[in-house]
Amino acid sequence: MKQSIIPEGKVVEEVNKAIVEGLDIKEGSVAPDSSLIRDLGAESLDFLDINYRLEQTFGIKLARHSILEHMEEMFGEESAIDENGRLTEKAAAMLRRRFGDGGASLEPGMDIDEVPAIVTVRSIVDGVLHVLDSLPDKCTSCGASAWTPEDGSRIKCGSCGEYAVFTNGDDLVREWLQEMQEEEKIF
Repeated sequence: MKQSIIPEGKVVEEVNKAIVEGLDIKEGSVAPDSSLIRDLGAESLDFLDINYRLEQTFGIKLARHSILEHMEEMFGEESAIDENGRLTEKAAAMLRRRFGDGGASLEPGMDIDEVPAIVTVRSIVDGVLHVLDSLPDKCTSCGASAWTPEDGSRIKCGSCGEYAVFTNGDDLVREWLQEMQEEEKIF
């Protein structure tokens, strides 16, 4: 279900805030197409901090593992990363599909260490929206369809007051990969 309780603008605002605070940078330096690594100077631990901030803000669980890790788990070793640490053709195609225009530079044979640089502010916003869009039709506690925003960034049941429970990011990535596999017959 595509939720409309938390508007995309609020998600953008909160992602920008998490990045500014997590990286200790100036607010004006964050743009939708900014690469967290190349443009904003993020390192791998910074991603954990930013994800934690967003999880606390929205009451969600973002993916802990990359699409490539899930591909290897689901479709077998070397389905995403070859023995030389390079992207396979299938992995490059899947990442381009997932990241859209942001993944245009992804090519088979690309060194795996270059891949995290494609993560942009926009791709983080998309990840948060993807989890928020897993909002169930009804409250899992009372069965009511009475979702309401709290503080503009959390969703709770207007009937019983319980916070919404979303599908976690890793499960959503696995579901997406399964759908792509069935649609495209990639694996």
